[in-house]
Amino acid sequence: MAFTAFASQTTVEQAPRKRSFVALVLLLPGIAYLLLFFLTPLISLVITSFQEPDLYGDIGDYVTAFRWENYVDAVGEYWPLILRAFGYALVATVLALVISYPIAYFIGVKARRFPLLQSLLLTLVIAPFFISFLLRTLAWKQIMSDEGPVVVFLKSIAVLPSDGHLTGTAFSVIFGLTYNFIPFMTLPLYATLERLDTRYLEAGADLYASPFTVFRTVTVPLSMPGIVSGTLLTFIPAAGDYINASRDFLGSSSTAMVGNAIEANFLVLQNYPAAAALSIVLMAVILVIVGVYVRRTGTEDLV
Repeated sequence: MAFTAFASQTTVEQAPRKRSFVALVLLLPGIAYLLLFFLTPLISLVITSFQEPDLYGDIGDYVTAFRWENYVDAVGEYWPLILRAFGYALVATVLALVISYPIAYFIGVKARRFPLLQSLLLTLVIAPFFISFLLRTLAWKQIMSDEGPVVVFLKSIAVLPSDGHLTGTAFSVIFGLTYNFIPFMTLPLYATLERLDTRYLEAGADLYASPFTVFRTVTVPLSMPGIVSGTLLTFIPAAGDYINASRDFLGSSSTAMVGNAIEANFLVLQNYPAAAALSIVLMAVILVIVGVYVRRTGTEDLV
């Protein structure tokens, strides 16, 4: 009896160890991928951000150092672009949420009884992904150009002055950000609302709550995971975007964001330490904002 109990205990102890070993083996490819394509570039970026110019080299030559003044110089020079980037991203995220929530609610809740309609609407939401991000943004540049139908119509009804224009303004940049990132907001909202138990909504109505009260006290709290996921998927890439604000697309020098400064320092000015420092600062600020946001909304399990 004692030997049998000991053998059973040994078998039970070995089983979790075997499962842990198998889980570790399965995780190894993912860990290797993260180390190779995330951690290694991040370390390289940090090292680059502290480099200093090579006094005996050509322009664009830098040597390894610990020049922390790169961060002070970068932030001191480009802080308006940093603030503008987060301001544009915040406005675009709010607009995307306002536009996407009714779409996701209709597809996820109202269209449940019509699977074909639901599938068609979902296809329309993800359809922009089949076209290049650059081509979509360039198309809007043509539509909102001074000779385009939008500007001509707005001038004809005296909304825009005769010398007014849309491209190169904050409006066009925020419009481009909102348009391009709406699918990133809609899909997480749909995934949450599609699982929403409509009996809760019926119970609220049975208790004589108004539709707005049911929406505010039942629907919104239950869809909070989708709201948080969608806002993060929209705000984070929008803050670092440099396509929409580029003067070659919807922006101008007066609407440049921090992403444009990073691009210019990397590709044009060859000031790699400044570009790397701006990238690190952007990432750090986003991490702080996301951490506070997730903590305040009580959805820590999403990250």
